[in-house]
Amino acid sequence: MRPDLEPMQTTRDLLQALLDSPPPAPEIGEVGRVAEVGDGIAIVTGLARALADEMLDFASGVRGIVFDLEPGRLGVVLLGPSENVTMGEDVRRTKRVVSVPVGPALLGRVVDALGRPRDGGGPVDAAIHAPVEAEAPDILHRRAVARPLATGLKAVDAAVPVGLGQRELIIGDRQTGKTSIAVDTILNQKRTGVICIYCAIGQRGDAVAKVIGAIRDGGMMAQSVIIAAGDEDAPGLAYIAPYASMSMAESFAATGRDVLVVMDDLTHHAHAYRELSLLLRRPPGREAFPGDIFYVHARLLERAGQFAEGAGSITALPVVETQAENLSAYIPTNLISITDGQIYLSPRLVRTNQFPAVDLGVSVSRVGGKAQARAFREVAGNLRVTLSQFEELEEFARFGTRLDDATRARLARGAAVRAALRQAERDPMSANEQLAVLVAAMEGMLDGMDEGRTRAAIHAIRTAIRADDGGLARTIAENDRLTDAARGRILDTARAAISAQAGDDGPDA
Repeated sequence: MRPDLEPMQTTRDLLQALLDSPPPAPEIGEVGRVAEVGDGIAIVTGLARALADEMLDFASGVRGIVFDLEPGRLGVVLLGPSENVTMGEDVRRTKRVVSVPVGPALLGRVVDALGRPRDGGGPVDAAIHAPVEAEAPDILHRRAVARPLATGLKAVDAAVPVGLGQRELIIGDRQTGKTSIAVDTILNQKRTGVICIYCAIGQRGDAVAKVIGAIRDGGMMAQSVIIAAGDEDAPGLAYIAPYASMSMAESFAATGRDVLVVMDDLTHHAHAYRELSLLLRRPPGREAFPGDIFYVHARLLERAGQFAEGAGSITALPVVETQAENLSAYIPTNLISITDGQIYLSPRLVRTNQFPAVDLGVSVSRVGGKAQARAFREVAGNLRVTLSQFEELEEFARFGTRLDDATRARLARGAAVRAALRQAERDPMSANEQLAVLVAAMEGMLDGMDEGRTRAAIHAIRTAIRADDGGLARTIAENDRLTDAARGRILDTARAAISAQAGDDGPDA
């Protein structure tokens, strides 16, 4: 054969091999059509094999979740702008559920409910994706809550302690400081190494920006993840946002890390789910609509807990907003029954300039007391009783009744303790500072002081304890009892600090 015929022979052999090879298997795909489009939802026909919670791809680039399975039609929740979806456009199955990126690549990032970046920092380089829905660990894979989660707030750590793995509800009317308590708790984790996930659900953009700024200014951004599903986003994103935050938390907990998840707030989450249910024409009831909202929140919060050895913990701080202090409304009662206690913020205390406005008469922690340090329990054991008796006497004294010396002393002590529980925003306190201030207040060292002098005295005590706490921090860390000698050292330090501060202010202070 001539050399110039070799390429032709090679081509002929290649074509013959292709003809002799078996034909490729046919690819079978399902293509549906958009029959209706609503505000955040779509009705799709032609996908008879689609499964519940399956992700669908629309020709316009929007994604959706199969929510309702009905004969001949699917109710789909859109995860993007509904105005981009047109009637008649193609819809294809993905044969997978909604997933989000998880892992260390998310730390320091601001993402949406699907894990897409919203901070301009480029794509999230995560090697693993996890479905947003997951079964809660069973009882055999859980452990009792036994370690404290320090919030840095005296009113919480002393009277309503939270443990790692606990679900503690933050509840109150608007503008009572619910988000501030959550953010201060996040800032206090800089001392503990706990990973923090803040999930904003239905919040305004400027409100989320303030939270991001506070976390960044507090030096916590590197160990935090911010998930933003704002009020301008599709209601479907608001619905899946807290589930996405739990999936991200579970990935960290699986490596032995402790994680704090703040869901701000589940009232907006319930409203988004109610909106989707109405648009999908689920039969509406009264206030208890939709009927499965309890299950929606229960299966979310049951994923938190203290897990088996080596599996870390997930602490959940869901936030819920009440209307006119109505704790007996449908959504608040649901969440109160699901969680392990609640921190109630009272508008009455806000009006008296008591911040944080924690109402210790209504607030409760059902399991956190077992995780609280012994020294705190010994000092704060009478805190609730002291404040409740003071409030009763205060109401009685308003009638102008003449009071004996013992009653006036109890009023002065209660006022001093209440003033000692005041704390500025973004100023979390270490455990030894809190304990020193509480010991000084309960022993009467702040009695009779006006607000300015009380604030200066507390600052002086904190400064002195930071300089030399006499081993108080070690006592708390090792969960030892507060001995009489240790209490005496705290009182001596506080007395010297107050005297020095009063001397610095001069005789006219």
